[in-house]
This record gives sequence, C-alpha cells and structure tokens, in this order.
Amino acid sequence: MEPRIHIFVVDDEPGVRAMIEDYLTLQGYAVSMAENGEALDRLMAGKRPDLILLDVNMPGEDGFSIVKRLRGAAERMGVIMLTANADETSRIAGLSNGADDYLAKPFELRELLARVRAILRRVPPQGGLPAVRPTLSLGPFRLDPEARRLLDAEGVEIEISIKEYELLETFARHPRQILSRDRLCELSHGRRLGDADRSVDIRIARLRKKIEPDPASPTVLRTVRGEGYLYEPTTENAR
Repeated sequence: MEPRIHIFVVDDEPGVRAMIEDYLTLQGYAVSMAENGEALDRLMAGKRPDLILLDVNMPGEDGFSIVKRLRGAAERMGVIMLTANADETSRIAGLSNGADDYLAKPFELRELLARVRAILRRVPPQGGLPAVRPTLSLGPFRLDPEARRLLDAEGVEIEISIKEYELLETFARHPRQILSRDRLCELSHGRRLGDADRSVDIRIARLRKKIEPDPASPTVLRTVRGEGYLYEPTTENAR
C-alpha cells in the first residue's frame, strides 16, 4: 500500500492544530502535530514530512527561525507559514527564510487545502514517492483527488463544479454514514450552513442528474428523511 502524504502542523494553539488535523485527515492526508520547535524536532527524529504548516508566533523559537534552520540543514519539504500578522514585512521575512507560501489567520480551510495541494505539486515528496493520492470509488464512478475530477466507468470525465466534487469526495470517504446537511458542508467546504442555506440540497440534486441511473429514485446518494444523506456502496453500484 502506498504511504500517504504526511503533513506536520506546528502551532501553539491546540484549537488551530485540531481544526487543521481534522480537515486534512478527511482529505486523505496523514497529519502529525507539534506545539513548538522542540516538539517538531522530536517528530522529525522519526520521520520527514512532505509538508509543514508552521505558525510564526510561538513561545520559544519562532516560525521564522525554524524555517531558516530547516533550510540551512538542506531539508526539502514544503513549508507554509501561518500567522495572524499579514503585513508585507512579515510575508517577505517568511519567504526570504525559505517558506514556500504564507497564509494569514484566520483562513478558510478550503484555501489552506488549495495551497497545500499547490505546494505538493511542486515539491518532491520525501522518499521519492509520487505526490499523488489514489483515486476513490463512488459507485461505478472514480474520483481523482489530485485533479479534482469525476470519471465514469470508462474513464470519461463528467463535468462538475469544485463544490460538487468536494461533496462527492466527502461521500466517498464516509460510506454508509448518515451525514446531515451541516456536517456535509463542514466536511466538504470547511464551514457550517446558515439556517436558510439550501446549497447542499441543490448541489446534490444536480449531482444526481449526473450520476444516478434514475435521479427521481436515487440509489447512489440516498436521502434519509429527517437526518440527511447517505452513500451506501452495493453490489449493483460498487466497482
């Protein structure tokens, strides 16, 4: 089995670490966490990550010093700096010390994911493994997480929006689980719905027209009345 891409999250705020870990794990990455530079060094004594998400302002050694030290030791993993200070001087300092990208807090989890994917496409993964995640099955269809594409049984691409893709990937990673509208939106898009927001329902209706044999009687993306939606692989729709 091919090892997963491994990301280290270095931040002194437990809530930030947990939020990022939950989201990136659901996206298929292996995630390890550290609260400061010393904890990062302990992690790296056992394994080299493919990417580090590195907070700037931490007690003890700050993020600028850490990334400078990593680059001085010829470490080649990707580094994205995270900071509440978004001024130009800080961005230049981070990039000058060897960071690949710079993201200001608070940030949208979807933007963080986009930047992670962009860096992983450019930075060679540790151990020489290809930085590509395997495709996911969803009924007779395949999802390509790297290119965010939906393919039919013959490998022909079916046109869908990014948010429609994110919903399908969430279902594929949570088979046989009833997911409420709020939970779907949180897992797929990194946010919760407002009370009047029916966007998930609208996107699922559109997806059913593209992937269901009979959209009026869905068997791939089922509705569980009063609870949410369910993807349950069966011998009829699984590959």
